[in-house]
Amino acid sequence: MNPNAAAVPGVVHRFFEYSLLGMLAAGYFAVLGSGFLDWPTAIAALAGLITRLLLVAGVIEFTIPPRIVAAIAILYLGFFPLDFYYISGSFLAATVHMVFFLSVLKLLTAKSARDYASLKAIAGLELIAAALLSTGFSFLLYLAVFVLFAISALASGEVRRVAKAQVVVSRSSLSAFPRRLSTLSALLFAGILVMTTGLFVVLPRTAQAAFERFVPQRYRLSGFSNVVSLGEIGRIQQSSATVMHVRSFQGEGFLPVKWRGSALAEFDGKRWFNAPGQDQTLRVEDQILRVRSATEGAGRGPNVIYQVHLEPILSDTLFFAGTVETIRIGVPFLRYSRGGGFHVPPRFGGRGLHYSAYGFLPNEWAEGRYTASLPPGAMRGLLSLPNLDPRIPDLAREMTRDGESQAEKARMLETRLRHDYGYTLELLSKPVDDPLAHFLFVRKKGHCEYFASSMAVMLRTLGIPSRVVTGFQSGVFNPMTGWQVVRASDAHSWVEAWIDGRGWTTFDPTPYDTTRSGAEVLTRLGLFTDTLSQYWQDWVMSYDMGHQAALFTRVQNAGRHFRMPDAEAIWNSWKQTAVQSWRFVSLAIVVLVLFALGLIFGPALGKRWRRRAHTRKLERGEAGKSDATVLYQELLELLEQRGFQKPSWLTPVEFARVLRSPRIAALVTEATEAYNELRFGGRRDAVPRMTQALEQIRQL
Repeated sequence: MNPNAAAVPGVVHRFFEYSLLGMLAAGYFAVLGSGFLDWPTAIAALAGLITRLLLVAGVIEFTIPPRIVAAIAILYLGFFPLDFYYISGSFLAATVHMVFFLSVLKLLTAKSARDYASLKAIAGLELIAAALLSTGFSFLLYLAVFVLFAISALASGEVRRVAKAQVVVSRSSLSAFPRRLSTLSALLFAGILVMTTGLFVVLPRTAQAAFERFVPQRYRLSGFSNVVSLGEIGRIQQSSATVMHVRSFQGEGFLPVKWRGSALAEFDGKRWFNAPGQDQTLRVEDQILRVRSATEGAGRGPNVIYQVHLEPILSDTLFFAGTVETIRIGVPFLRYSRGGGFHVPPRFGGRGLHYSAYGFLPNEWAEGRYTASLPPGAMRGLLSLPNLDPRIPDLAREMTRDGESQAEKARMLETRLRHDYGYTLELLSKPVDDPLAHFLFVRKKGHCEYFASSMAVMLRTLGIPSRVVTGFQSGVFNPMTGWQVVRASDAHSWVEAWIDGRGWTTFDPTPYDTTRSGAEVLTRLGLFTDTLSQYWQDWVMSYDMGHQAALFTRVQNAGRHFRMPDAEAIWNSWKQTAVQSWRFVSLAIVVLVLFALGLIFGPALGKRWRRRAHTRKLERGEAGKSDATVLYQELLELLEQRGFQKPSWLTPVEFARVLRSPRIAALVTEATEAYNELRFGGRRDAVPRMTQALEQIRQL
């Protein structure tokens, strides 16, 4: 009898369970990465996965009776209308809640083959849902993990089915089963990727149109419309989602500018806004709009020419650097707001927009650069104030008591706010009646909205027209793609004040965010993932016949102009490359050597470690009947190393009798008797005899 036959279903079943959990986890995280799941559903599903993992590992044990499972499912079906009408307010969201709840319930109670088949179907549906909801590169990673675990689950499931059918297994041990099947799964996975590469390149995809038609957008970038409440920009800064990519056409790469969206002129104490009905409609002719400069006669600074890829963020606002003069964009018209912001028609909001701009950075501090004055009506609007805490005007006068001109007073306010107040992205735990007074006199820290709003209001108390501008900081230049990456965390607010003789002048009273320092590694990792995401968008989501033709044209041109270099050129090229990349090569060699050593010596070291742990367990007197099988297997391995191999048709007692070496035969007989006493009689006192016999055989 094979002593390990009883262990066959357990080893395979655990591997199957882990593989199935991997499929479910990959599908879950793919849906989670799409941003569609709300946090209660995400936490409940994750808790279900972790609980099932603990059950499979044997850390916890519990069973839910079938009647209770059925009762819970029926109760949730009754809860579904309440979720639809009063909690979610959406049939799709309520359905997602129900599907994930029932999935967790099935996950915690799965035992039969039908249950496992249901879990496989659920994992597949999760992945299909993620394919419809996700547009980023992360889906490809989750898909790869899903395919790998799916191969393992299908293969181990078949082995499990055969093992449960009590088919005779010729091998005496399945200790290497997980490693061997994992290797086979990895090889099959690599083969699938290689075979599908050709289809991936040849077949164009037009998924973007399907996404726009069938999938609702999930990430709304509020805070850049004509109404902005205090706190909205701070909430945007909590996210690291990419908002836009910018590329300069002038060869400098990085543009150290602010990306201006809208300027808001009216304030009611809690929100900034522009009154409706004041926008102008500018028609775009042949995708080109020439804008009359809002600062005619201003001193021109350096010219800027750039291209912008605005992500689908459900905002109709366009973002520009400096003063824009020419815009190239594929929309029929633009709305020009009172504060100098450009907005696309509503049906284009939420799509990925591509536009180019030409303009200049004005020299705002040139003396006498602008001689015009504000119209009286505009002046009154830019000086209007709500009911203010009387301490705010007093503070403004105290901060600017040494200033004489408007410019000096504005600079003093900017400097004092930067110096006397702290920066934080932590939002208020609850609303307050007067946000500005609370910021200036109680909390004394906040994010950019509070600094900009405070300065604009205090400027108005001093008789200086002002407005709050919303937009983004410069972003980070990605040398791998040549594009500047601007994220939601770069969202920013600043102030534009009307200074006599200078016109609209920019002030930024927000202090430097010290929390961003020391994150160089994370920044580089973010640039790497951004590079992958950008290639994913260009060559997967937007891969059409045009991209296909361009790809084959490049390949054809490369083959047409290819010439075989001579041997000396090849040698010089290899030599130069080796010198420049020696550090990376040496590091790669070290990693490969360590990996090879792990492959060669890892299994033996792991086996020795497990054997030592098992020996310590036996020394503590914690032996059980199953330990007899482990000890006997170790005996067979020792004998095989010395040239004695046990045929499968011999029993342990018969095998001990046929050994030709009298000394080894006596030790094997002693070990076999101890094995039978422990395995079938449950006598723990047989363990020392068996371990002593093994040690004597090991010393021969």
